[in-house]
Amino acid sequence: MDALTQLVTVAAVLLGALTTYVANHLAERSERQETRRVRWDEKKFVAYADYVSKVRATISANVVLYEVREGTRGTPRSEQDLRAELTEAGRVQAIAFERVMLLAGDAVVDAAHALQEAMAACGRQAKGAVEGALDEWGELHAATFRAINQFHEQARADLGVSGRFVGERHSARGLPPSASNEPGGRGD
Repeated sequence: MDALTQLVTVAAVLLGALTTYVANHLAERSERQETRRVRWDEKKFVAYADYVSKVRATISANVVLYEVREGTRGTPRSEQDLRAELTEAGRVQAIAFERVMLLAGDAVVDAAHALQEAMAACGRQAKGAVEGALDEWGELHAATFRAINQFHEQARADLGVSGRFVGERHSARGLPPSASNEPGGRGD
C-alpha cells in the first residue's frame, strides 16, 4: 500500500501541476488578448477623434470661403488663399479618413464614407462649383452634421462606449438658418 499511496500522491502532484500550468496559460493568453484589444481601441479612438477634428477644420474652411465668395464676410485674405487653405484642409482630412479605413469596422467605415460625401457636397458649393442659396447651404451643413453624429454613434458603438446623443435638436445647433432648422421648417 505504501507504493500505491506514493503513486496516488505523485499523480495528484502531476495533476495539480498540469492544472496550474493550464490555468496560468489561459490567464496569460486572456491577458494578452485584452492588452491587444485595448491597444487597438486606443488607436481607433485617436484615429476617430483626429478624423472628426480634421472634418471640423474642413467645415470651417468651407464656411469662410463660401461667406467670402457670397460677400457676407470680409477677410484680408484673398479667395485664392482661402481656396488653398480649403484644399490643404481637405488633404489632411483625407489622410485622417484613410487611418479610419485601416482601423474601423464596416459600420464606422460606412458612416465615414457618408460623412465624406456630405463634406464633398459642402466643398462644391463653397468653391462655387455648384450654385445654391443660403438655405441650400444650410441644408448641406445640416446633412454634414447629421453625418458627423452618425459617425460619432458608430465610432462609440465600435469602442464600446455607452450612451447616445443623436437627434435633430443636437444636429441643428450652430448651423446657419435654413428651412430645415427654423421653427416651422421641414426639420420640426
